[in-house]
Amino acid sequence: MAFVVIAALFVTCLITANIIAVKLVAVSDLVVPAAVIIFPVSYIFGDVLTEVYGYRRARQVIWLGFACNLVAVVAIWVGGLLPPAAFWREQGGFDMQAAYARILGFAPRLLVASFLAYLVGEFTNAFVLARMKVATEGRWLWSRTITSTLVGQGLDSLVFITTAFTGVIPAADMANAVATQWLVKTAYEVLATPLTYAAVNRLKRLEGIDVYDQNVDFNPFAWRAAGSGEV
Repeated sequence: MAFVVIAALFVTCLITANIIAVKLVAVSDLVVPAAVIIFPVSYIFGDVLTEVYGYRRARQVIWLGFACNLVAVVAIWVGGLLPPAAFWREQGGFDMQAAYARILGFAPRLLVASFLAYLVGEFTNAFVLARMKVATEGRWLWSRTITSTLVGQGLDSLVFITTAFTGVIPAADMANAVATQWLVKTAYEVLATPLTYAAVNRLKRLEGIDVYDQNVDFNPFAWRAAGSGEV
C-alpha cells in the first residue's frame, strides 16, 4: 500500500508540474517556471522509491509517470480540438477557446524537451543513488540524496533548456537559466533532507525491506533486474 501511495504522489507531482510550468514567476532577480514549487518533490519521492524499494521498482514508476503524463498531454490536446460550446467560448469578453489553447496547449519542441529531460534526469537520479547506496554500505543517506539530485536535476535542466531553446535565446541566457533551475531545485532537496530521512526510515520499518541494488541491470529499458538484493 505504501508503495502505491508513493508512486501515486510521484506521478501527481510530475503531471501537476507540467501543467503549471507555463507560468513564469519572479523570485528576487531570478525567473523560474511555477513548476519549481512541485517538480523537485518528484525527485524526493524518486529518492525514497530507490532507497527503500530499489532501482527496479523505481524504474517501473518512472515509466509509469512517463505514460501517465503522455495520457494527460493527449487528453488536453484532444480537448482543445473539440468544438467549443458557443455560450462557453465568449465569456466576460474573453475568448475561452483561445485561452485554453494558450495555457494548456503544448508546443511540440517544448513537449519533446520536457519528456526527454524527465527520462534522463529521473533515471540518472535513481542510478546514482542506487550505486552510492551500495558503495557507502547504506550509510550517509544525505550524501546520496543530495548527490543524486545534483546530477539528475543538473542533467534535467541542461537537457530541457538546450533542447527547448537552442537557436531561440542566446547561449549566455541559456546557461543562466540552466544554473538557476539547477540551484533552486537542489536547494529544495537539501531543505527537504530531514523529511526524506523520516519517510525513508518509516517506510523501511513499515515494509520490512531495505534493497541494495547488487547485480542489477541498470538499463532503463530492461523490465527485470538480475536480483533485488533485499536484506
